[in-house]
Amino acid sequence: MSNDAVLYDIADRVATLTLNQPDNRNALTPALLDGLGASLESADADRFVRVIVLTNSGPAFCSGADLKGGGLASSKYDLPQILGTMQDSPKPVVGRIAGHCMGGGVGLAAACDISIVRSDIKFGFTEVRIGVAPAIISVVCLPKMRRSDALELFLTGERISAERAAEVGLINSVADPDTFDQAVDSLVRKLLAGGPGALAASKRLVFDIPGTDRATAFARTAEISRQLFASDEAAEGMTAFREKRPPHWPVR
Repeated sequence: MSNDAVLYDIADRVATLTLNQPDNRNALTPALLDGLGASLESADADRFVRVIVLTNSGPAFCSGADLKGGGLASSKYDLPQILGTMQDSPKPVVGRIAGHCMGGGVGLAAACDISIVRSDIKFGFTEVRIGVAPAIISVVCLPKMRRSDALELFLTGERISAERAAEVGLINSVADPDTFDQAVDSLVRKLLAGGPGALAASKRLVFDIPGTDRATAFARTAEISRQLFASDEAAEGMTAFREKRPPHWPVR
C-alpha cells in the first residue's frame, strides 16, 4: 500500500498521505513516486475512505525532480500517472500544503481538488533555471491559470508567495500557521457533509464539461442528473433535508 517515503493513515473516513522524505525535500524519487501511487490507489479502493488529504513532513512539500538522482528516475508509478490518478479519483483530494513547492511539487499541489497553503510557503516553476521546462505539470497547472500569469511564471522561474499562488489560481486559499490545521479540518468536514456519489459526479463535471459542445453537454448532464436523483443517496439526502437532520450517507 505504501512505503516509508509516503506515510498512509486512515481516521474518521479520511486517508492522509504524507510525503515523508524531508532530508531530500520530498523530491520525486522512485520511492516517493511509488509510495504515492500505491497510497492513492489504496485510498481510492477503500470504500470507507471519503476524502484524501495530501500533505508533507519537513520544510518542503515537494521540491520537484530528484536532481541528485539525475532528474525523472524510473519507477512503477510515474508523475503523469499520479497526477491523472488524483484528478480521476472519485474522492475529493485536499492539499494540506505545509512546505515549499518547486517544479513538480507545484504540479502536485495544483492537481489537488482543493488546496490550503500555509502563508509562509513559497512556490516556483524553477525548471528554466536548470535548463528544462515545466512540461508534465503544465497539463494540470495551465487550466487553472491565465495565460499571462503562466507565461510570466514559467519563463522567469521566480519564486512567489502563497498569496500570489492563490491569486493565479494554482491553489485555493492561504492560512496563517496558527490557524492552518483548523482551516484544513473545516474544509474536510464540509466535504464529508456531501454525498460520496454527488461529490464524485460534481468533480467529473468540472473536468469533463468544459470544452464539450453544448448539445452533448446538455445530454450528458441530463443523464447524470437523472441517475443521481434516482439514487439511494439522493433519497437519503432529501429525506434528511425534510426531517432537518444530517444525512446518513450509504457506503458506496
